[in-house]
Amino acid sequence: MHIVIIGAGLVGTQLSRHLIQEKHNVSLIESNQERARYASNRLDCLVIHDEGNSLAALEEAGIAKAQALICTTDSDEINMIICGLAASRYPNLLKIARVRNDDYVRLNRSGERILGIDHFVHPDVEASRSVLNAIEHGAMGEVLAFPNTPYELGSIDIAGGSAFDGLKLMEFRSLINGESLVTLVDRNGKSILPGGTTVLARGDRVHVLAKEADLSGIFELAGQSKQNLRKIGIVGGGRVGTLIAEGLLNQGQAAEQNRKIKKGWSIFSFVKSLIPKSVRKVTIIEQDYGLCKDLAARFPEALILNEDISDESFVAEDRIYNLDLIVTATEHQELNIITAAYLKSRGVHRAIALVSGAGYGTIARQLGVDVVIPMKSVVVDSILSHLMGGGVKGVHRIGDGSIGIIEIEIGPNTPLADKPITSFRLSAGGLIMLVNREKAAFIPKGDYVFKKEDRVILIAKDGSEKEIEKFFGTFL
Repeated sequence: MHIVIIGAGLVGTQLSRHLIQEKHNVSLIESNQERARYASNRLDCLVIHDEGNSLAALEEAGIAKAQALICTTDSDEINMIICGLAASRYPNLLKIARVRNDDYVRLNRSGERILGIDHFVHPDVEASRSVLNAIEHGAMGEVLAFPNTPYELGSIDIAGGSAFDGLKLMEFRSLINGESLVTLVDRNGKSILPGGTTVLARGDRVHVLAKEADLSGIFELAGQSKQNLRKIGIVGGGRVGTLIAEGLLNQGQAAEQNRKIKKGWSIFSFVKSLIPKSVRKVTIIEQDYGLCKDLAARFPEALILNEDISDESFVAEDRIYNLDLIVTATEHQELNIITAAYLKSRGVHRAIALVSGAGYGTIARQLGVDVVIPMKSVVVDSILSHLMGGGVKGVHRIGDGSIGIIEIEIGPNTPLADKPITSFRLSAGGLIMLVNREKAAFIPKGDYVFKKEDRVILIAKDGSEKEIEKFFGTFL
């Protein structure tokens, strides 16, 4: 497949690297000379130093023979204009634009196609959804929920002396009452697809598939004690922080009622709403005075502090240390990491930090941050989910970024239809984790047979896409 990407920032380069590894033909256009040179030196693809809205640059990138155009610049309007320009000449081209404007997303979700754009990806919504999901599960680790199933994938750090420290995987199920499956182990910066003889150890990060009701018990067996998160602090009152506050204060319903009013409309209807199990007290810390006034009017039930989180005298106040959870959601990832790690070391029970990419996530976890949300990776996953058409319903990467989770619907012409699970084998390793059949979800056993309309969720290493296509048919 030939794909043209506009913008060689973190999202554009990360997306390009993944697609190149999957043997797709990628052309990358970047207007900034330094970024273009950086991408050209590190990516095995055509990199063009030019404006993305230049027809000549698009033609040089091979837009005429491309199957998809993905615009990832920092400007909503430029992304949309480029898509519209391409749509006027190539209407059958798949067009994906990264945007931050709420109104554009609202129109797209209501079924209106703007400038021929097929899909919008909203970074703030994707990041907020990830944060809220983690909070709902006690912020003990990252949790990936699978829609319409009771199963979730929890990423858990094993503490020394816990029940999992020194445990052989073949003995894992003896400790767990419900169905569960260890799908991946992160060890010393590498992701391992484990076998029955794999021995878990202190410092390992394991990704466990289990029912939601059983997951908290598994976290506790790994040494993660459960905390009641009632007092929650949010550092940064920008777009992501505001969406998180809406979720915590359960304002999704009110926002939906106001969606006909342009100023009152909120994209929160696209973010999973939390129903508080107990009354939550939310504190928002923001150093911009004007923004604080807006936040105070919008969230009268929250405590709004017009303070600089890096001010030592402010951080020393007891009302910060007494928080159950801190979420650092400023635009500065280094500040997010340092603040989350420091406050946790001073008594805050749980910490969530937003970072730009997966690399910083590893650093943050080593410093004691419980949950790390790599915003660029979340956006790339969302783009890939839209990009991979056919029977693919979702894509999510875990571990060091080299492992992918893919949800696929079995169609009538799928090569694996009516064949046993033993027919599915990948040379680099892979696993069918979960099957959703006629509203019933289960972890498949050795006697499982693929059936039409089954939704299967599999885990595989990057570079396995061509092999997976042989089993499930063409994706793109």
